[in-house]
Amino acid sequence: MVTVKIATSVNEREDAFFVRRKVFVEEQGVPLNLELDEYDETASHFVVYEGQTAIGAGRIREIGESTGKVERVCVLAEHRGKHLGILVMDALEQHAGATGMKKIVLNAQSYAIPFYEKLGYVITSPEFMDADIPHRAMEKSIVGHEGTDPVHASVPSN
Repeated sequence: MVTVKIATSVNEREDAFFVRRKVFVEEQGVPLNLELDEYDETASHFVVYEGQTAIGAGRIREIGESTGKVERVCVLAEHRGKHLGILVMDALEQHAGATGMKKIVLNAQSYAIPFYEKLGYVITSPEFMDADIPHRAMEKSIVGHEGTDPVHASVPSN
């Protein structure tokens, strides 16, 4: 079974960092000192597990009154195409709503824009480079996502 949960322990946070290193540092060539940053300490991290194995991650942090910023959403290459990114984003959005956020912003890698558009995000900037990768800023109102903060969610394994 595949589950997504908020990282509440050091080991779960390390699981999120493991997935991020595999995807962003090893696969995409982002320098480690840019991938792991000063916001990791205060952000809320979510991890996707297949059984006990971490296979996806994402984080959200508050950046202003009622605004959250989603960052570092990733799924290991061998697990893509299973709707796990949607599972991560849903957990991040539910957490944002439950903690009083009304809007989410993110910087999407340009190839991932269609994924975020399907989730209701709209482009708010021209293309820019971040870690030598083209990005666009996007945002979404999440009014209506208020409710209980998800501890974990699951989808059947393929």
